[in-house]
Formats: sequence, structure tokens, C-alpha cells
Amino acid sequence: MTKLRFTKMQALGNDFVVIDAMSQTVALNPEQIRHLSDRRLGIGCDQVLLAERPQRPDADIRYRIFNADGGEVEHCGNGVRCLARFLHEKALLELHELRVETLNGLTLVHLCDDGAIAVNMGPPILEPKRIPFRSTEQAREYSLALQREHVTIGAVSMGNPHAVLQVDDIDSAPVDTLGPAIMQHEDFPQHVNVGFMQVVSRDRIHLRVYERGAGETPACGTGACAAVVSGRLRGLLDARVKVDLPGGALMIYWHGSDASVWMTGPALTVYEGEIRL
Repeated sequence: MTKLRFTKMQALGNDFVVIDAMSQTVALNPEQIRHLSDRRLGIGCDQVLLAERPQRPDADIRYRIFNADGGEVEHCGNGVRCLARFLHEKALLELHELRVETLNGLTLVHLCDDGAIAVNMGPPILEPKRIPFRSTEQAREYSLALQREHVTIGAVSMGNPHAVLQVDDIDSAPVDTLGPAIMQHEDFPQHVNVGFMQVVSRDRIHLRVYERGAGETPACGTGACAAVVSGRLRGLLDARVKVDLPGGALMIYWHGSDASVWMTGPALTVYEGEIRL
């Protein structure tokens, strides 16, 4: 039995178990991650986050993300804000600008004076083979064949793959059925997060996201970024957009072209504890 210290955190209702893997030895297997994530038998969370010493010289911290099903993923916008809040509250890094190493690169995080956290999510990836998404050419929209219908999607990677559908009414959108069908579609070889976007105005959208390995979550930072990028490419949105998610709101800014996407939002500590594994 190993005693593990953790901090439970949330960002717009998207909740995390954050673990300091610098001051304690941490070697979690998928079964243990599933146990930590279990809301009845463990702590309960959408994802487990590890804060580790960086492996690259230009980073301040290394950040690893594990879904509730035990699988490791590339990036999480809400998670990286929680990581920044965690490091600041624990005084592990006395920096207001953090260079965070992720599975797929370096992310810049800024702690704002008003308590919000701004994240440079990097430029969106639109080239199909880099998303990855099976398509012969790059386009603003794609037709995806499902078992009983065709749906129109935008395909964007924000460090992890996203399919974005425009819907008329977010409340009646078939997230529970269409979400998993698209998530595991063969044209997305690594599976995909699925966003359902209702355009309210050119500077505001409503969004629900069905995530790989977690199902529908109250909020998804990379999903909000991907939705704004897709909406901009379709000519529906301006550069600065408020994204209303079930758990709260994020501000997303994307100038377009090769510019980075910026995301601003909150992150809060819920409680701290220890668990035996």
C-alpha cells in the first residue's frame, strides 16, 4: 500500500486529481488511475494530472494528463489552468509566467492579476494528417459518414483532436448518442473529442463537449478553442468569443491564420487529502 498526497481541483466543473510528482515518488498504472478517477470507490475526477520535473531545458514544469479510463492524452486546457493554480498555491514555482511541457510541446501560462489564468494554446492544427484525421485534402468542413446519416464537422487539433458540429439548439443536441459515434469513427485513428456548438452571435457561442475517455464533461478548454477556430474558419465568429459551457464561461481569442489561440478562465482548489493505493 502506497500513501499518495493529492489536491482535488476544478475549472468550470471539469474536475481533476492533481498530484505533485516532484516531492513524492509517483508511478501510477492505468488500473490505479481508473481507481483514483472512480467517483464511488476512489476520489472521483475527469482526469488525473501529474506535475513532474521538466525533461526539456526550456520548460519550468512537465505536465502529464490521464483520462478517467487510464489512457494518457496530449493536452487539457482546463487542466493546465488548474496546474498553474496548484503550483502557485503550493509555492512550487514562484512565477507568473510558466513554460509548461506537455506530451506534444511547450505551453505558455500567465497568472493574471484578477485571479484568472490565461493560456497560450498555440496555433491550431488544421492539416488532416497532423490532427490526425483521414481526408484527402484540408477543408473548412468535412462530411462524415455514420451508420444512418452524414454529419458536417470541422476538424481541428489543439494538441488533441476535435470534431466540431454546429447545432441549432444546444439543449436538444444528441450529445449522448452522436458524441460516442463520432468519437470512435474510423476516420479519427486516435479517436476524437466532439464539440456541439450553437452560435448565439458573432462574439458568443454555447458549447457541449463529449470527450475521449471521459464522456460529456462540464467544460473542455481545448474544445472551446477548437470550436472558436472552426467557427472562425466557417465565417461565423469574430476574433474574441465568449464560450458558454455547462460549467461556466471561457474567453477565447484567435486572430486567425498562424496566430496562437489564447484562452482565459478560472481554476480553483476544492480540497486536499491522502489516499492509499
